Amino acid sequence: MSGGRRIEPIRGMADVLPADSGHWQFLEQLLREIAGSYGYRELRVPVVERTELFRRSIGEVTDIVAKEMYSFEDRNGLGLTLRPEATAGIVRACISHGLLHNQKQKVWCTGPMFRYERPQKGRYRQFYQFDVEALGYPGPDIDAEMIAMTARLWGRLGIESVQLQLNSLGTPASRRAYREVLVEYFSDHRAALDADSRERLERNPLRILDSKNPEMAAVIAGAPVITDYLDSESAEHFAALREFLDAAGIPQVLNPRLVRGLDYYTRTVFEWVTDRLGAQGTVCAGGRYDGLVEQLGGRPTPAIGWALGLERLLELHRACGGEVPPPSPSLCLIAIGEPAARAAFGLAEGLRDALPGLGLELDCGGGGLKKGLRRADRSGAELALILGEEELAERAVTVKPLRSAEPQRRVPWEALAQQLAERLQRGSE
Repeated sequence: MSGGRRIEPIRGMADVLPADSGHWQFLEQLLREIAGSYGYRELRVPVVERTELFRRSIGEVTDIVAKEMYSFEDRNGLGLTLRPEATAGIVRACISHGLLHNQKQKVWCTGPMFRYERPQKGRYRQFYQFDVEALGYPGPDIDAEMIAMTARLWGRLGIESVQLQLNSLGTPASRRAYREVLVEYFSDHRAALDADSRERLERNPLRILDSKNPEMAAVIAGAPVITDYLDSESAEHFAALREFLDAAGIPQVLNPRLVRGLDYYTRTVFEWVTDRLGAQGTVCAGGRYDGLVEQLGGRPTPAIGWALGLERLLELHRACGGEVPPPSPSLCLIAIGEPAARAAFGLAEGLRDALPGLGLELDCGGGGLKKGLRRADRSGAELALILGEEELAERAVTVKPLRSAEPQRRVPWEALAQQLAERLQRGSE
């Protein structure tokens, strides 16, 4: 009788296999470490939120809300959405729990996001982000800190092929004034616009500036620039930010076409871009959203944040030749015969008690010494601990190095934990 039909993964939703998980863990731990070193703490928010949250925050006319969200009704008819980004949920959580009443917050969040868009290299329908937010800070110094944090990440990873692009969108009022000028300009050049841009002209004209259509490059290049329409306070804020970055030795490029795709951005916006990932050139992006907290029912609160996709970060790290530190030295305990297998089980638990965090795999399933050594070698273990009939009689194990030419030796059970501790200590120095 044949088996059932094989179930394939959902398009655009990728499995992370054990061979890759170490690289993910390395990057996630580094991001946590860097965020913590700047005083940011973890905030975990639900994967599912009310659809209204994203309609009010991201904007009804954005591509994300109009085309890309995974939305559905629950059994009570409540509209719910798998989160397409983290900022709105973080702001909602801070309002819900009173975290902004006479307080400032520095938080980070990580986990899966969901957007129904065309899958391609570096872009998935379920993708993982690391998101950092600072709420309650009005000055350009926090903008600079956000950017410095990301610059430190590239330095720690040895990634040089990234460029910081900066712009300011001003206040909502100055942005509206610019929008009117932009609509007038693109309306005069309507014949040069593609179908997407003609649609955006009515809904979200700033997004036309993001078009990657080479046939529109000339008309976009001639468009008015938003920095010419900034209010004086936003211009001063932006100039101060650039001075902070200069003081820290962080190079930047002014890109007046950088607008970001979400309605809630105000003033500072930035992207780190690279030429090492093909079409998916943006690896980290963020900006200010000073009106979002009030828009979602809280008190007026200045805020700024950034996010990066872990899949793209991993691809960039690999493309730049980045190496992942090897895992801590690990051991594989091979038992030969049923009496030895029972003794090995107790011995393994005793070693884990004595050496918390020890990487020790018990070779379950039997099959003899040769098979056990092959499995130990494939596991990447540094040492094989062999417990056979002779060793069991002597209450000892044979310690066999698998990654060096050191001779094997026999070690009594009672001395094993101490000797392994000393070896692990030498390996970490």
